[in-house]
Amino acid sequence: MTVVALDDTDSRDRGMCTTYAAHLVAERLRERGASVERVLLVRLNPAVEYKTRGNAALAVHADVDPGVGLAVAEEVVGEVAETDDPRTNPGVVVAPEADAPEPITEFAERAMRAHLDPGEAKSLAAAHGYETAQWENGRGVVGALAAVGAWTAFEDWTHERIDYREPDRWGTERDVDAESVFAAANAAYPDAWDTVDREEGELVCVPHTPGPILYGIRGDDAETVADLADSIESEPVHASELFVTNQGTDAHLRAADVADLEDGRAYRTDATVVGEPETRRGGHVFVPVEDDGARVECAAFEPTKRFRDRVRALRPGDRVTVCGEVSDGTLKLEKFAVRSLNETESVTPQCPDCGTSMESAGAGQGYRCRDCGTSAPGKVERAVDRDLDAGWYEVPPCARRHVAKPLIRGDWDAPTHPER
Repeated sequence: MTVVALDDTDSRDRGMCTTYAAHLVAERLRERGASVERVLLVRLNPAVEYKTRGNAALAVHADVDPGVGLAVAEEVVGEVAETDDPRTNPGVVVAPEADAPEPITEFAERAMRAHLDPGEAKSLAAAHGYETAQWENGRGVVGALAAVGAWTAFEDWTHERIDYREPDRWGTERDVDAESVFAAANAAYPDAWDTVDREEGELVCVPHTPGPILYGIRGDDAETVADLADSIESEPVHASELFVTNQGTDAHLRAADVADLEDGRAYRTDATVVGEPETRRGGHVFVPVEDDGARVECAAFEPTKRFRDRVRALRPGDRVTVCGEVSDGTLKLEKFAVRSLNETESVTPQCPDCGTSMESAGAGQGYRCRDCGTSAPGKVERAVDRDLDAGWYEVPPCARRHVAKPLIRGDWDAPTHPER
């Protein structure tokens, strides 16, 4: 089974989409009589600063001669890649088998959680006899090689069915009937997820970029996403492709201590809240956490909408697990778990006789009631009502990263409070 992998054909400003390039490769291979086993959509490290948009690499697994696969990929990339954008640097890697050797598998794992060098990717591909092609500086070879190793590297896979627009409509406003999307999304939930954001009234599956995608439906199995996509009323669909993907899997998160967090990577780490949450200019919410003397500030930015209220409800002393990318020393929250809540606070004692608040009797002398003469040695603990329960909280669908795992997927180590 030959693997034809490609990356970095799209542009933030000019549009296109590498999923569409992969669809064209798969389509042209089918036209030549090849059997396409699957098309992988692999989300890589979302913290890479030079990504075009979602940092996706693609791999077509097909029963075809590697030379034919390379020729078709070069033809497609040459036709559709937005290489006029200096940030777009396509790469193609063709491997003769889907079961990647250990060095390629390990490279794919690192591509999810680190920054890799194009020179290493090209040398590694050459050492294993893989054919490569590149445009501009060829940075896309990194993602393409990672896509070659992904099928062996990862176990948790989901599906996305993407429907594409007619080319003459690219760059125009999309015509998708919202009512039909919400109805289909409600019928398919929770097997299909992140189709809509019910509280924000937003069609999450419909992009706003000038590229070829009309909508993309994500879920746990191929039949569900296909049925949901087919239920949507919209402008004419030009083409469709079903992808096997690591979206919705948290493959980017690594477990680490707070002291070991680095910029440009995404983590899951345990800590204690050590300061009051603070809402800053722009509506962004920040809260400091600490563990074993190491501290990091966590942030819930304005686009996370109602998730910020969950963060605002934290208090010093709460024990939490926080997940997200670290950038400029700040952890951008994607989800967090409340492990234990601080449900008391220290307050000035009240006089047991008259019920008034006592006053300080002086440094180190406790408190006393000036009217009754009663005294207390210090502050007392009082129960606090909390707006949070133990368990996991997440950003809403409108703010979720492609690779982030929704709480309605899989098993969790605490109760969940999913967003819909």
